Amino acid sequence: MLRTSGLTKRFGGLTAVDDVDFALESDELCSLIGPNGAGKTTFFNLLTGVLEPTEGSVELRTGAGRVEGDDGEGGASTGDDGNGADGWRDITGAEPHEVASLGVHRSYQVTNVFPNSTVLENVRVAAQAAGGDGMNFWRNAGQLEEYIEEAYAILDRVDLADRADEPASALSHGAKRQLEVGVALAGDPDVLLLDEPNAGVSSESVDRVVDLIEDVATDHAVLLVEHNMDIVMEVSDRVVVLNQGAVIADDEPAAVRDDPAVQRAYLGGYEPGSADDGASSDASTGSNDGGEPA
Repeated sequence: MLRTSGLTKRFGGLTAVDDVDFALESDELCSLIGPNGAGKTTFFNLLTGVLEPTEGSVELRTGAGRVEGDDGEGGASTGDDGNGADGWRDITGAEPHEVASLGVHRSYQVTNVFPNSTVLENVRVAAQAAGGDGMNFWRNAGQLEEYIEEAYAILDRVDLADRADEPASALSHGAKRQLEVGVALAGDPDVLLLDEPNAGVSSESVDRVVDLIEDVATDHAVLLVEHNMDIVMEVSDRVVVLNQGAVIADDEPAAVRDDPAVQRAYLGGYEPGSADDGASSDASTGSNDGGEPA
């Protein structure tokens, strides 16, 4: 569904992402883990067009008629790869809005919603933008029935339908995280990149967010950055470990957990059930990568 080849990003003399070959399948929930500064957020930014790589490529599967040919906006179809209408599109260097329009959506480490808009409006505006009407200022919002219906369906899925008319500022931090996932779901993307959706979430709300992640993974390819290792081990089909920008492990959760190189670089003796939902160690908290480079 999404893949990279030799993906590299340098900031001066610092290599933040180092020659990464990666592939995310359409039916997969893959977690990306590693110590702070390992390159996780930089990798997300390369996948979504926020940053342009120094070297390497990013490609997106173009099945189901979503993309046909070259639109002249930063990516070109590489054609049929032997699976009927399915092919791979090179999206290296595409702008973030182009990547999003092709079906790759993301959430962020820091809560990123419109606090003075209602919960419904946050999702409706995202759906409207994904549908190509984001700049149509002359249409009454009340006439955008398809987007309003989509927004309500998404809010029902993220368990916020009963709060649709409240301002987003009234939501708890955990509920705002649910809303962020709802915004990312607008437009029915093929790939969801979730950047620490449990960061700062209270222990009482973590289970709700985890249930939501597992639910959206039933019909989306999901790449998850998460520091709570109990969550990673519970939800992941596969785990990729970055350290100093390079992949040091890529395997099923149990194998990654027991990998000596991963233990040395990141887990530090982690055992199932030892991760704290809120707090102390880098392997168990929602701390972020601290910005670019990361």
